[in-house]
Formats: sequence, C-alpha cells, structure tokens
Amino acid sequence: QVQLVESGGGSVQVGGSLKLSCALSGSKPAKICMGWFRQVPGKEREGVATIDSDGKRAYADKVKGRFTISEENVYDILYLQMSTLKAEDTAMYYCAAADVEPHFCSVNHLRLFGTWGQGTQVTVSS
Repeated sequence: QVQLVESGGGSVQVGGSLKLSCALSGSKPAKICMGWFRQVPGKEREGVATIDSDGKRAYADKVKGRFTISEENVYDILYLQMSTLKAEDTAMYYCAAADVEPHFCSVNHLRLFGTWGQGTQVTVSS
C-alpha cells in the first residue's frame, strides 16, 4: 500500500517561489498517476498538476507557466516547483496517487486518486 508524506510548505511573499516534495513509500502500481491538489477552507479541493506513468505532465490553467511537476527515482519523490506565486495560491497542498491508465491521469479526475498525503500549507502574502 502506498503512503505519501508532503513537505516544503511555508510562507512566502507574492512573486516568490517554493518547492514542495512528496515522499512515496510502499508498493507502486504499474500505471501510477501522481498529482498535486490544493484546498482552501470552505472550497472544493482542486487539481493543480499531474504526471502519468509515461511522464506526461498536465496543469490546471491557473498555474500553467508558473508551476512545474516532476518526479525523482521513478516516483519515489514527487515535486512541485512553484514560481511567481500569487496570493490566490494560498492553500493546503496535497500529494495524491492513483492506479489508472495515462489517459485518465488528469487534474480533473480527483475522484480517481485513492491515496492522499496529509497536506502541507502554503501561504502567499503581499
């Protein structure tokens, strides 16, 4: 069973950068899909970025050009490099994993992700 632990959150000023990490332990599925999601209190959790078992990346429109998802050592670690941060990026960020075919690996398919980390808070202030 896969377990995920996020780290790297914190407080940063508008325009700054942060890099989140997610350590994966346990048995990885062959068709692994991993992603970053975020949630603000009172709002639904939303997709930020995903990477599928073929290495294809996808991003929410809100973060395209500013955020980069990557992995290390065949998904032992998942990263989210966040640049040009905005106040509206403030949220709890979650790492998640799914066992799905690449064409289902999407920021819009939140319900397919069965394994979640505990989250790491990102606060962007002016």
